[in-house]
Amino acid sequence: MSFEVKHKDKFRFVEEGEGEPLVLLHGLFGALSNFEQLIEYFRQHNKVVVPILPLFELDILHSTVGGLAKFVQKFLEGRDYKDVHLLGNSLGGHVALVHVLKHPERVKSLILTGSSGLFENGMGDSYPKRGDYEYIKAKTELTFYDPKTATKELVDEVYGIVNNRIKAIKIISLAKSAIRNNLGEELNQIKLPTLLVWGNNDNITPPFVAREFNRLIPNSELHFIDKCGHAPMMEVPDEFNIILHKFLKKLNEPATVA
Repeated sequence: MSFEVKHKDKFRFVEEGEGEPLVLLHGLFGALSNFEQLIEYFRQHNKVVVPILPLFELDILHSTVGGLAKFVQKFLEGRDYKDVHLLGNSLGGHVALVHVLKHPERVKSLILTGSSGLFENGMGDSYPKRGDYEYIKAKTELTFYDPKTATKELVDEVYGIVNNRIKAIKIISLAKSAIRNNLGEELNQIKLPTLLVWGNNDNITPPFVAREFNRLIPNSELHFIDKCGHAPMMEVPDEFNIILHKFLKKLNEPATVA
């Protein structure tokens, strides 16, 4: 499955389908492949948009959650998307939160899955062990409940990133920024309808993190998926898509008058 990556101005992105924009933000080691099943399903109902986040293009000063949130703001404004359903996985969720706290005006709903912003387990103190393929493989497998989800292609991708010195420095900068940027005291300001979809076996942002997001974001609902790790839209796409589709349909139902 492959989707055309469009180049407009300084942005690279995928845009498939018609309807209200469903904008997907990938995580630190994310790529288009993370969202293949989601794009395939929702392009029948929405305009599905995946901006390629400039994880390695920003200068070191702006290789932060805030720097990526500014990029998302420019992207949404530049493309003039309105009534956006903004979905983020892992670091992408964190970026979505920072964006919504500053610029909620174009966003209709927020969807978080395995999001950082409160607490996350990183790759460990010894990260990145450059050159140690088995170590990177084991760490990548930890992202999922079923280690087989970490395909050789995915492990090779992560291995390639951590063995590129410049990319590794940017990744460390972004990861440290995410840990520093705790949003616990600001989340009650988010008034948008918010969907939280979490793997019950998430090792990176464990289930207690989801419950805390649910407690702190006023208009939020939480769904757990069993036998699922940090990236539900990759590991259990069918179940994830059903939960998300119900949420989006409910938002567009006319309010009932008592």
